[in-house]
Amino acid sequence: MRSTRTPAAPGRAPRTVLAATGLVAALALTATACGGSTGDTAGDKPGATPSRAAADGAGEAGLPADLAGRLKEHGIDVDRWKEGGWKDWDRDKWLSEAEDFVNPVIEGLWKPERMRSAQEADKTVTTKDAAAGRGVSDPEPAPVRATAEKTPYHRNAAPVGKVFFDSPDGPAVCSGTVVKDVNHPGRSNLVWTAGHCVHAGGDGGWYRNIVFVPAYNDLGKSDAELARATPAEIAPYGNWWADWASTSHQWIRGGSETGGDGAPYDYAVLHVKPEQGTKSLEETVGAALDIDFSAPSAAEAGKTGAWGYPAAPPYDGLQMFKCLDVPGRLSLGPALPTMHRIGCSMTGGSSGGGWFRVRDGRTVLVSNTSIGPADNTWLAGPQLGPDAEALYQNMSKTYGGR
Repeated sequence: MRSTRTPAAPGRAPRTVLAATGLVAALALTATACGGSTGDTAGDKPGATPSRAAADGAGEAGLPADLAGRLKEHGIDVDRWKEGGWKDWDRDKWLSEAEDFVNPVIEGLWKPERMRSAQEADKTVTTKDAAAGRGVSDPEPAPVRATAEKTPYHRNAAPVGKVFFDSPDGPAVCSGTVVKDVNHPGRSNLVWTAGHCVHAGGDGGWYRNIVFVPAYNDLGKSDAELARATPAEIAPYGNWWADWASTSHQWIRGGSETGGDGAPYDYAVLHVKPEQGTKSLEETVGAALDIDFSAPSAAEAGKTGAWGYPAAPPYDGLQMFKCLDVPGRLSLGPALPTMHRIGCSMTGGSSGGGWFRVRDGRTVLVSNTSIGPADNTWLAGPQLGPDAEALYQNMSKTYGGR
């Protein structure tokens, strides 16, 4: 199936008008369409900071007034934030609460060479972790070798991209997906990713300088080739800064280096804005995917595909890969929701990348990459049910129209 195309703006790749044609074609060949407990999610309480931030307007350093005030409460000089003050990761100044997210645009920070230096955000589980809930886990899946996505990415997997951010250990990278905004059809600025790609979990706080780059490295060039690539080849749709991020309270409280009790809730949604330009992300990219919040069981999900940019060896984070498999169940504990698990060789850096299935003839996002084992033979992702839908709806209603 060919996409309907319109002329590209100068310096931009042509946009794909039909939603994710490459994803639909890849899954439709192998998948068949098929007909947890609710808890707190970040920012979904009445009077939460997102509503006030949207109403208060800009304060110092271009930040919403209430967020500028919160920075000062933590001893952070808001006037110096953009000049490098964000590099202070002192424990007492690392904002961690759901309402404390702050991410002002710093133009030019994410230069191509800085993007290439970003390290994978890996969540590796031990054999003991993976076996904790063996009673409700299915047998470990057979390994599936990831295959490279066809280039150019803007034609074959337009909604998929990379999420860059700064952590105390330096620049880091995950993957993400452009998703539809049900309350603002055709004008979505929402990106789905993993919670551990935006927040460190129980032992830390919000990461900084979070940016989404759809169809990164559009032609799949090598590191040497990228050094000579044009901006349009590296970031065909530009850089999109998160002006708000939400993840689950379960991840904020229980997430850890190996996923921890927060792993079954390891998801996040970003609301982004362009570093330059005024069009929405969906209009710019020309594609966005619906999210399936029905939390289908592994048996109901059927053939599922995971997409992302694996960055740990043997991969280098520059090319997009995918795995197709029938998911099974993974339990990390009897009191926790089961996760989906598929065979896949993708490594860290693919975290946050979307999992897709075909439902009623359409490709929909059903999970995201969260954790995997040290030998990189499988990936696991959370089921997206009422908790995830509440987080998504709150983001859409509070920030979607901005």
